[in-house]
Amino acid sequence: MKKLNLLALSIITLIGFQACEGPQGPPGFDGLDGLDGVNIVSEVFEVEVDFTEQNNYSEQLRFDPAIIESDVVLAFIEWEIDGGKSVWRALPQTVFFNEGGVLIYNYDFTQDDFRLFLDGAINPASLGEEWRLNQLFRVIVVPGDYASSRIDFTNYEAVTAMLGLKDEDFKRIDLKK
Repeated sequence: MKKLNLLALSIITLIGFQACEGPQGPPGFDGLDGLDGVNIVSEVFEVEVDFTEQNNYSEQLRFDPAIIESDVVLAFIEWEIDGGKSVWRALPQTVFFNEGGVLIYNYDFTQDDFRLFLDGAINPASLGEEWRLNQLFRVIVVPGDYASSRIDFTNYEAVTAMLGLKDEDFKRIDLKK
């Protein structure tokens, strides 16, 4: 009789665990608690910059309208073209020269603007044009809702895939008018 009771108890317990779903995780994608039908959109654009003495080797652009305080701005530089495809590297990006100089392509941002600039232990005026002129950047404003996502934000392909971005989504801002 004890074996029968133990078997019945085991079956009931097994059925009970089968019906359990476990603790409910947060609703939405990666912890996002959005409303059905609401899209979270990133602001993205592309800008070609000439770093010159006239602009103090930096370029500042304004967000219009300002971004939300929780948003994060990512910047990527087109480092090279490989097989006809752009290779994008996250900023800051450091270059070590054989002569001992160090160049850093860097950026900073606020809610109102962001700035791309040359930094490092080198006189920017001594750099060749290939390091200063026609530098192509892609800027992605990542909504704060994605801040908890488990993703390498220095990986251009991962970031654009997460946000569903394609090359044609990056509109060029012309600074050279």
